[in-house]
Amino acid sequence: MAALTSLVLRARTGSSWSLLPPCQSSLIASVRFASKKQGGSTKNLGGKSGGRRFGFKQREGDFVHAGNILATQRGMRYHPGAHVGMGTNQTLYALEEGTVRFTKEVYVPHPRSPESTSVICKLPRGAVLYKTFINVLIPQQEGKFKLVDMV
Repeated sequence: MAALTSLVLRARTGSSWSLLPPCQSSLIASVRFASKKQGGSTKNLGGKSGGRRFGFKQREGDFVHAGNILATQRGMRYHPGAHVGMGTNQTLYALEEGTVRFTKEVYVPHPRSPESTSVICKLPRGAVLYKTFINVLIPQQEGKFKLVDMV
């Protein structure tokens, strides 16, 4: 290593002799370099997470089975209609097999609910509040059972 250091110093200066005395040339030879690359910091990762993909999972007219997720949301953007249930995180899902339908209906909250005191009071007099409801229409049963016809 010492010989390599002296060769590097000779090449830089252009002379055949080392500029450093022998005691200091061994000191340069004993310097260690990093054996691994340094990893980056993991503290500043805010804002780099992916989106949560809220919204409709089934479109109007789609046939769904019981348990299929219809929409995911934060808060009450969409309301459950006929044959639609709501999970603890406001996820709407189908309770029965059928076709998905969206409707806009007049929404009248309970008079003592916090929504009526905070939202309805601020609306102008005579204004109507509409909300989007998601419904599942069950297909009509065609015909009767053969056993019923026999009796």
